[in-house]
Amino acid sequence: MQEIMDQLGAYAPLAINAAKALVVLVLGWMAAGIVSGMVRRRVNATPRIDPTLGNFIASIVKWVILLMVLVAVLGLFGIEATSLVAVLGAATLAIGLALQGTLSDLAAGFMLILFRPYKLGQYVDIGGTAGTVKDLNLFMTELVTPDNVQIIVPNGQAWGSIITNYSAHDTRRVDMTFGIDYADDVDRAMEIIQEQARADTRVHDDPAPWVRVTNLGDSSVDLTARLWVDAADYWEVKFALTKAIKQAFDANGISIPFPHMVEIKKAG
Repeated sequence: MQEIMDQLGAYAPLAINAAKALVVLVLGWMAAGIVSGMVRRRVNATPRIDPTLGNFIASIVKWVILLMVLVAVLGLFGIEATSLVAVLGAATLAIGLALQGTLSDLAAGFMLILFRPYKLGQYVDIGGTAGTVKDLNLFMTELVTPDNVQIIVPNGQAWGSIITNYSAHDTRRVDMTFGIDYADDVDRAMEIIQEQARADTRVHDDPAPWVRVTNLGDSSVDLTARLWVDAADYWEVKFALTKAIKQAFDANGISIPFPHMVEIKKAG
């Protein structure tokens, strides 16, 4: 019995340290979340600082605190910080080889923050994947599609891909093409398109709406309209004018033909 008590006594300090380590880990994890949240709110509250930068700084703060917590936990087990640094130094090459992708994402995250090809809230296409930027941290970019699907893009892939930013500028050009029958009045059809464009207050007067005959197709004369609108109004203007112009064509006897073939019979 005494031998068992002695063994339990020998393991008691280790159990106490393990309990302390668990408490430190839990408290450290909570503190990292709280502090990083405070930093994010404080930075984002400054109008001159972009929210993307606030999230990135908060992410760095969180990981730094967690690293400090890890050092404190190891210290409870008798592993000094200097010894930890020496071990990490010796293992740097192995860790670098094993985590090439992660380190690449980390480096790409810094580049994305430095050059900022996109910001929070902007609608972008990254290598064929499109969505609104919801988060950008040390390792990944989070996109949300228009139908509310979450997409995670590693920063290494984002930085190495072609990035199309649809929200980078305040205005966008809306291109619309309408095909009319060869027998219809082309000038009248162009006037109708201009009238409908000017009637929509979201369409800019400068540059003025532009309408031209752009193609003589197999079944139709193609008219192309180019309009400038605020970037946020792009889709609503496109949808509204498509409907309005179709209704105006119908009211004025302008037809939109469908592809067809004409059969010609020759007398034998």
